[in-house]
Amino acid sequence: MNRLPIYLLALGVFFTATSELVVSGILQVIADDLSISISLAGQLITAYSLSFAIGTPILISLTARMGRRQVLVGSLTVFILGCLISFASGHIAMLMISRIILGVSSGVYLVTALSTAARIVPPEKLGSAIGTIILGFSSAMILGVPIGIAITNWLSWQAIFIVLALFSVWITFVIYRLLPNIEGDAPVPFQQQFKVLGSMVIVSGLLFTFFRESGNSILFTYLTPFIQDIYHVKFTSISIIMLVFGLFGAFGSRFGGYGVDRWGAARMVTLSVVIHVAVLALLPLFADSLMIGLVLLTVMVVSMFMPGPAIQTYFIQQAPQSSGLVLSINTSIVHLGLAAGAGAGGVLISTSSTVLYNPWLASSIVTLGLVAVLISFWSGKQRSIKLRGKTAKL
Repeated sequence: MNRLPIYLLALGVFFTATSELVVSGILQVIADDLSISISLAGQLITAYSLSFAIGTPILISLTARMGRRQVLVGSLTVFILGCLISFASGHIAMLMISRIILGVSSGVYLVTALSTAARIVPPEKLGSAIGTIILGFSSAMILGVPIGIAITNWLSWQAIFIVLALFSVWITFVIYRLLPNIEGDAPVPFQQQFKVLGSMVIVSGLLFTFFRESGNSILFTYLTPFIQDIYHVKFTSISIIMLVFGLFGAFGSRFGGYGVDRWGAARMVTLSVVIHVAVLALLPLFADSLMIGLVLLTVMVVSMFMPGPAIQTYFIQQAPQSSGLVLSINTSIVHLGLAAGAGAGGVLISTSSTVLYNPWLASSIVTLGLVAVLISFWSGKQRSIKLRGKTAKL
């Protein structure tokens, strides 16, 4: 199997994801440069997330019949436009428009890259292919954000986006030349595509995504103050710790993809979520031990990234005719869950005046996700039994 197209798709995800994640690292710089408050600058993240969450499913449905290469090239072209607008932005309104453009184009590219990967690999390699695509996203956390911060310190925050635009022009050209010409989805009526959302298998799977991402965000959004306040780690050491976490997250993503191919999506999701729930529950109990706490946080990061390839693969397997739509809605729910978790975590901190109890709230929310995904797996088995029964009668 030629893995070059998969790596090209993952590289595109790296660039688009960097445009999303880097803003959090340079938010204060943007606020100072545009002479705006940090809270107003924070709305740049909100604008990106909302455009990603709302626009992606609509555009994925409208472009479902188009060739996959055509959609990938088109979304990257719009992404490049968004980067150029960001580069030229000297006012918050213009920058906000660019964030909306970047959010929609990045969402369409990510979902199309996932569905394209599913088309060009054999079924037994689907998990590892999806894991490689998701690795592009996690690599943006590990490398993209630190590189973006370095470019900001060296040149300016606007320079990040001209660099992303230039590299994206190159990857667009390479994808156009080297990616096989893959047809779009079979003609399925628009209403028929949305019928899949009435399936208990899909609905409970999407609920799993929402609860899991909400639980992740309750702690992960406030991970830096958690490490500083609970374990009394100096701020200068945080970047090294986050880099280590990022590397283990990348390992979790790769191992998750390998595990899907070897043991199946259901087992990988269940295993990773059980570990995740247990680690979150244990964290406050070891607040006095830096070493144990960092080990537990490292295991938590691995378990956070492990189910990514599995749940994407699971949706593709359960809704092959509407996989693009389901994957796009799933990515939208990821952003909604992150926002909900960040809000819930903030409320808990304000109420308790400490970040110590955030892991317990996160554990309870992720447990709801575990229940949801087990219902999805059970519903999927029941559906398979019914289909086999009908086939036997015929």
